[in-house]
Amino acid sequence: MADSSGEKKHSASERRRQKAREEGQVVKSQDLTSAAMLMAAVVTLYWFGRQTVDRLAALFAQTFSQEITGKVSTDLAIANTSAMAIRLGWIILPLMLAMFAAGILINVSQAGLLFTPNKMMPEWKHINPVSGIKRILSLQGVMRLAFGIFKIIIIAVIAYLAIRQQQDAILGVAGMGIPLLAKTIFDCLFQTCLWVAAALLLLAMLEYAYQWWKHEEDLKMTDQEVRDEMKESDGDPQMKARRRQIQRQMVMQRISSEVPTADVIVTNPTELAIAIKYNPNQMVAPIVVAKGAGMVAQRIRRLGLEHGVPIVERKPLAQVLYKTVEIGEAIPLEQYQAVAEVLRYVYQLQGKKVPEISM
Repeated sequence: MADSSGEKKHSASERRRQKAREEGQVVKSQDLTSAAMLMAAVVTLYWFGRQTVDRLAALFAQTFSQEITGKVSTDLAIANTSAMAIRLGWIILPLMLAMFAAGILINVSQAGLLFTPNKMMPEWKHINPVSGIKRILSLQGVMRLAFGIFKIIIIAVIAYLAIRQQQDAILGVAGMGIPLLAKTIFDCLFQTCLWVAAALLLLAMLEYAYQWWKHEEDLKMTDQEVRDEMKESDGDPQMKARRRQIQRQMVMQRISSEVPTADVIVTNPTELAIAIKYNPNQMVAPIVVAKGAGMVAQRIRRLGLEHGVPIVERKPLAQVLYKTVEIGEAIPLEQYQAVAEVLRYVYQLQGKKVPEISM
């Protein structure tokens, strides 16, 4: 039979995903960020566009209609230019803030807060022209180029259709006054940008979906990689500590749910505690539902006291049951008599009918 260990058929483990993230290998689409920023700009123009156009028109009208008499000094020209730049900055500030916020939001939503210093270091394979040509001619490079051409064609068609739809308004600009001309140009540009931004956003989402699928496929693991990772994890002190913590949590959860249902807790008296349950209608023999030593034994005793479970001290029996019977297992035949005596004692104290334990 052929060895299929080289086939990537296992989903990536959390450790592999974390390692890939530390190396900067995350699903991230720059096109999605650009499209979101453009859409944010369009939405901002929708809310503040007319006001922005009016303020820009007033600024340029004031700047270029000033009558300058006498010799124009360099200082005056610099002062006027600086004042105009400052006012222009305040006018377009909402647009810049919206685009900046959209860029940050989309980047964080894609990859979270990620800092990878190793990605800042130059790599020879990115500088080597031979490697660059190989990347371009690779299947992924060809697909990226084809998708880029496809996007250009789609955007060109969308822009053409948007302009075509507004051709009557465009052809009617002749003879318009400055305010009406500015309004018409703004409306045409806004509609065109809205169509283009929507198309770019849709294409970017499709590209992101493909990148996510490709990323998941690349992270998949072979049988050998799974085995190697398990070996590494077994020797990792942090992984061992984590597994022990999980095991302790599972034990405590089971103790918390099982001890209140027990019929008796056998102790020796403080170091060991074994919770035993017996239902003659459902069980062939009594079973151990919880056991523990040290802190776990104290936890079992405390739960027993809280829920009214009888606690009986039987040192030899507690030691034997702790060593020989696992949680969920039935009492062995050798210990039937001793356990039966404990159960009869408990039932008599509680005034219950003593069930028969089959030997």
